[in-house]
Amino acid sequence: MTGPVEIRRTRQPAPVLEIGGTHVTAALVDVDARRVVPGTRCRQPIRADASAEEIVDRILGCASRLEAPPGSRWGIAIPGPFDYARGIALFEGVAKFDALYGVDLGKILIERLPGRPSEVSFLNDANAFALGEWTAGAARGHDRAVGITLGTGVGSAFLAQGSLVDDGPDVPPQGWVHLLNFAGHPLEDTVSRRAIMSRYADIAKPAPDVILDVREIAGKARAGDLVARRVMDDAFSALGQTVGPWLARFHATVLVVGGSMAASWDLIARPIQEGLLRMETEVLSRLVLTQARQPEDAALLGAAWYAAGDLSDLDLTASPAQALTTRRPL
Repeated sequence: MTGPVEIRRTRQPAPVLEIGGTHVTAALVDVDARRVVPGTRCRQPIRADASAEEIVDRILGCASRLEAPPGSRWGIAIPGPFDYARGIALFEGVAKFDALYGVDLGKILIERLPGRPSEVSFLNDANAFALGEWTAGAARGHDRAVGITLGTGVGSAFLAQGSLVDDGPDVPPQGWVHLLNFAGHPLEDTVSRRAIMSRYADIAKPAPDVILDVREIAGKARAGDLVARRVMDDAFSALGQTVGPWLARFHATVLVVGGSMAASWDLIARPIQEGLLRMETEVLSRLVLTQARQPEDAALLGAAWYAAGDLSDLDLTASPAQALTTRRPL
């Protein structure tokens, strides 16, 4: 006699878009394997100050390269401000995509995306990142996880067993740490691209025509520039101090950090850790602080997961087979 036959659902690849402030990426995602289908990724630049027509054309141009199955559900990760339920852009005064303000992007995409989609599902890019890391990255196997993205500003998402938590007493308003204050001022006045650049310029006083971006400031810190090191330490210690109480309240077991600034993990991990430990709690003493395991793919994977709907047959309880070398308990 043979044993019972396990019947597994096989899904078609899920088409996804990640729309950032400077680029658009399209890909097909194998939801069962939790990976981007090789050879399907398309990434193109988008000018933040482009016209609405140019932005839409760029998005559709990248999407058109996908062989999306007919009637697919598309997952679309996009930063705010955005009306995610209605698919309407609300960008205004945020130095990106102002021309899209009030545009019904959902209507445009469902009419013009390849394969005549049955549905388009929008979600915040930080939410997509956290979901991607939970399904196939550094947060896999954790019941209560928090993801933070460090780029132009600070994005965040709180997950309980893979579900987004954006209200209640255990999370910041809407689950967004950028709405929190540090030392009486908005967090992004201390932790953001503009804040770090401004603080370094104020202290180091370079020549008027010299404008250093965060990557260059990080390079100076590695080379022994004490001002650069101090600026980086202060900013990311502030991040740890600000989010620490919320991580403790949420009973998070892992904090996953992604975004462009996470590439300087050698500089930012220690001050984040030290900031977190300013609050002495058992929760934070056991918290795993880690760099993203899927820095390029997490938002794509998360968008696919979000759009796919019922994935209850997938086993997401086990930890990933390959440990992340930068993972560290506090």
